[in-house]
Amino acid sequence: VRLQESGPGLVKPSQTLSLTCSVSGVSITSDFYYWSWIRLSPGKRLQWMGAITRSGSTYDSPSLKSRTSIARNAANNQLTLQLNSLTPEDTGLYYCVRGSSWLGPYDAWGQGTQVTVSS
Repeated sequence: VRLQESGPGLVKPSQTLSLTCSVSGVSITSDFYYWSWIRLSPGKRLQWMGAITRSGSTYDSPSLKSRTSIARNAANNQLTLQLNSLTPEDTGLYYCVRGSSWLGPYDAWGQGTQVTVSS
């Protein structure tokens, strides 16, 4: 299985971030996996942001206060993440991962995509 994130790289404060994770080697609608977004911000720990299952059920992190929207495009075998109301605190490396639950363990990771929030 291979996961590859893509996104704009640089976004401005207050804007909405949109990231895509392209999955190959397995269908995101097959088997029972949780497909999650995780980020690593400077000086902080890995933060789980949310997940989506093969059926399309979503789970969001309460710490992000409903700023996230996770979806999937089954036809393209892709996952998407939207994060609104960006601030510089949202700067970091964003990963999509596969796990047996939203808590993990995670057995497949993308290489990550850098997001910088700056005016």
